[in-house]
Amino acid sequence: MERYSPSARSDRYGNRINRTQSPLRASIVPYASILIGSLLPFLVLADVMPIAPPLGFLILLGWRIMRPGLLPLWVGVPLGAFDDLFSGQPFGSAIMLWSLTMIALETIETRFPWRGFWQDWFSAGLAIILYLLVAMLVSGASITIHQFVAAVPQILLSVLLYPIIARMVAWLDRFRLSRSRRIG
Repeated sequence: MERYSPSARSDRYGNRINRTQSPLRASIVPYASILIGSLLPFLVLADVMPIAPPLGFLILLGWRIMRPGLLPLWVGVPLGAFDDLFSGQPFGSAIMLWSLTMIALETIETRFPWRGFWQDWFSAGLAIILYLLVAMLVSGASITIHQFVAAVPQILLSVLLYPIIARMVAWLDRFRLSRSRRIG
């Protein structure tokens, strides 16, 4: 009969037993990923037409759709303010649009609680299209057919990029909830 030894337990189950999630990591990862996403388009400069998708907004959508209860409704205000500082949009545009998006997604989630990939992508795609078109209006630019045609590649790239962003958010969520340190 084999006796129990603590070293045998740690060898066999060392990665899974007596571990807990880091509360700091669990609370910081969603917000940090959205803030970093807001900073990344700042690095990509386009001379003639906008092509860089609004990554901060896409990551916000990814977190809100993947984890509906994680972000509070009011989070559009501080995160939108941060995005406004780096996006070049008039201050308050992302605050308003991100907050309205959070409210709209909450309403959709309440009315249609079932979820699927295609519904999520459709909801995100519609939110992205509306966000980019309203952001053009809020910027003070007069919308002409030429400006709309110039914005189409950014809109298409953003909508097609959403599944990749959702996959990245799912990976970040697994990282956020992974067990990290030993208790006691």
